[in-house]
Amino acid sequence: MTLSQIFALAIFLVMFIVIIIGKVHRMIPALIGGALTLIIVFLVIERNPDLVVQTFSFAQLGQGHFWVPGKTIVEEGATGINWQTIIFIGGMMVMVEGLGAAGFFRWICLLVAKMVNYKVVPILVVFTILSGFLSMFIDSITVLLFLASITVELARTLKFDPVPVIIAEIFAANTGGSATMSGDPPNIIIGTALGLSFMDFVVNTGFIAWVGMVVCVLFFYFAFRKTLLASHQSAAKEVPEKYPQPKEAIKNRLLFYLVTAIFVLVIALLVTHAQTGISVALIGVIAAALTVITLARQFKHVMKGVDWRTLLFFIGLFITVAGLEQTGILKALAEYIGKVSGGQLSLVIAIILWVSAFASAIIDNIPFAATMVPVIRNLAGAMGASTLHPLAWTLALGTDIGGNATPIGASANVVGTAIADREGYPISWGRFCKYCVPSMILVVAICNILLYIRYV
Repeated sequence: MTLSQIFALAIFLVMFIVIIIGKVHRMIPALIGGALTLIIVFLVIERNPDLVVQTFSFAQLGQGHFWVPGKTIVEEGATGINWQTIIFIGGMMVMVEGLGAAGFFRWICLLVAKMVNYKVVPILVVFTILSGFLSMFIDSITVLLFLASITVELARTLKFDPVPVIIAEIFAANTGGSATMSGDPPNIIIGTALGLSFMDFVVNTGFIAWVGMVVCVLFFYFAFRKTLLASHQSAAKEVPEKYPQPKEAIKNRLLFYLVTAIFVLVIALLVTHAQTGISVALIGVIAAALTVITLARQFKHVMKGVDWRTLLFFIGLFITVAGLEQTGILKALAEYIGKVSGGQLSLVIAIILWVSAFASAIIDNIPFAATMVPVIRNLAGAMGASTLHPLAWTLALGTDIGGNATPIGASANVVGTAIADREGYPISWGRFCKYCVPSMILVVAICNILLYIRYV
């Protein structure tokens, strides 16, 4: 290994270890790792300021095809910060804050609970399905943020243990999120980097993801039904006659209708962006702009709610991964996987899927996905261009669903368990893994079979 490769790899590994330990927000090690990559690897060792310019790639923001690439989506291919991902996620965060401020999430949760007459086991089933469905269009982190809070509220009202429902919601959010490009952050990274559209994901990972969702719902129904009924029946006498009503969530009807219309418009733009020729970055800008205009009086509240630290985390992460790519480490990894598999697509799919799944169980799936995108691009370059897309779907399913196994495997897991703990319902690693590890292995195995049937 060259000196630049050694330092790039060392910086990346230390960053990953600090993120896994979790003593500080992941933004801090990512930004420090990015800064060290720029200074030590690119400037001191490589002595190449052009690498820094390429990594930030600000010039693309002033180019028309970045915002409106046309009906043929072009693969990004550029090393460095993926501004399509950053801008899209930032815009969606602003829109989601608007939806939350207008009561949209609380309304839809209470509406679904009312539809099943506030029965505990049906709530488990429909909230699991709702989590998977919403995560197809909204970041799974946001889905859990609101869904877990409403679950706790209903649990206190109906007197049942919310932990089983929250665990099922977390699993469903990551599984349902794998069905679309906008569902989970790893998919956004994969889609924007490889020039894939929303409908590309729906057609290729959508069916597989929802087969997994059916298995997920059945698994958690049989796993948690008796536990929920027992906790509910033990306090049945305390259940109040009056339940929270959906209309209570709406404080301003006009505002509610406006932000709901914005949400529907953004989903329509996402579904059709391959046909309209606009980029996901522009869709994110449209979502943010319309939300800010609609909630002008609550501008400070909305902007304060945006998770700026996560956006900075993405920037630092992309820079650190650029160090691995520019020094050739990721190309070497791709060549090793190709050598081990003998260039057979079936073996490569199995390796990518299961390595992604188990790696994402112990480390955050976002940095893992960002690291693996250049790897599968290099693999496809050696095996044939036709293998790129099957490897992309494999990576998406592996990272999204594999992240279900542990409380730290995906950002949605961290958010869901944190809300439960804050509200007085701590979820231990043992209890979480007892149910999520076997269900993750089951769903990933089904994905493996379906990927073989379709692409091998």
